[in-house]
Amino acid sequence: MSQKPPPKQFVKTPINGTNYTILVSSAKGGVGKSTVAVNLAFALQKFGLKIGILDADVYGPSLPRLLNLKEKPKSEDNKSIIPLEKFGAQCMSMGLLIDEQTPMMWRGPMVISAIKTMTQKVVWKNRDVIIIDMPPGTGDTQLTFVQEVKIDGAIIVSTPQDLALLDVKRGIQMFEKTKVKILGLIDNMSFFKAEDGKEYKIFGEGGVEKTAKEFNKDFLGQIPLDQDLRVSADNGEPLTYSKPDHEVSKLFYDIAKKIKQSFL
Repeated sequence: MSQKPPPKQFVKTPINGTNYTILVSSAKGGVGKSTVAVNLAFALQKFGLKIGILDADVYGPSLPRLLNLKEKPKSEDNKSIIPLEKFGAQCMSMGLLIDEQTPMMWRGPMVISAIKTMTQKVVWKNRDVIIIDMPPGTGDTQLTFVQEVKIDGAIIVSTPQDLALLDVKRGIQMFEKTKVKILGLIDNMSFFKAEDGKEYKIFGEGGVEKTAKEFNKDFLGQIPLDQDLRVSADNGEPLTYSKPDHEVSKLFYDIAKKIKQSFL
């Protein structure tokens, strides 16, 4: 009787030039994950950390717009890629290599190749933390990262809406099955505060915190639906960098402090 072959062992390697790698994920699109990832990165920078930001969403890259990046990354040897620098952060995105309106009509193997290029051939230099903005879903990109890259933790972002949380729960289970530590959950667009100070729970209430408790994960905090946060993203100047005293920036700092304490 023939024996089953042993399961494939994946060799996980750290991203060169970085000390810690943190994924910002949701498994659900449209929850503001990219805006959270970038503002969280600059919140960590406020604590003295040298940061890198990698936009891993090949099909819908957001980093060029979020940081108003328009240059093309350069290469000194035609093999490696030098990340762009903005506000003291090193940055890389597939959106920097193509025209903003060019659709990425790639099959899985090409996506995997692009991800490997961005994790293996980008010359990150002396970064304490690299924040990776993950695309929606639990497909090729996610599996490439969790199987081949040494990940120090994942942060889950969601709105409190039940529909969003369905996909988020799948994402949590994916990380658990692949043995990636989940640092906690963030409730984004949790409420809208009107001029009279009244809070409106547009997408529901308490769903993210309830999910965190269901899976025995830390609840990191709430980020409201805020116009200044949206405007800063459209202008390419993250709120946590451009307006550090803003009340929403302070919420990001509170979350960043919890994250920093979890791995430093």
